[in-house]
Amino acid sequence: MPTNLTPGQMKEFVRQHFEDFVNKRNAAVIHKNMTPDFYDHDGPGGKSTDLTGDEQMMVGMYKAMPDLHLTIEEMIAEGDKVMCRNTWRWTDPSGKMMQFHGFVLWRFEGEKIAERWATVTPPAEGASWTAAPERKAAEKRAS
Repeated sequence: MPTNLTPGQMKEFVRQHFEDFVNKRNAAVIHKNMTPDFYDHDGPGGKSTDLTGDEQMMVGMYKAMPDLHLTIEEMIAEGDKVMCRNTWRWTDPSGKMMQFHGFVLWRFEGEKIAERWATVTPPAEGASWTAAPERKAAEKRAS
């Protein structure tokens, strides 16, 4: 089933999904935002999974990274897909600021997300948490 959402509506949907699912720590929102047969091609450990697998992964991340925060750097939407470039940041138990970067491709069916593909960099010590001018410019482009 194709989507009836515009590219702008899909981008806003993904933006709100990330805000709720990651930044507001609401793992259960996945059941509202994804189709019942949602398929994640690149779930935990690089293995495919479903709603439950992604929900469990995020609950584990909330516990391991209590201050986890995702920033969408850029978004592109076309047809039934949205591509995001994002940065995930947190403080590890020793107090080091950590981060990884990712690209996520979402495919919509109707008004929900049906599939996800993702690539991420390995976690590494990150730069300052304050928004640098280039990040602020990227956030503006993403909106």
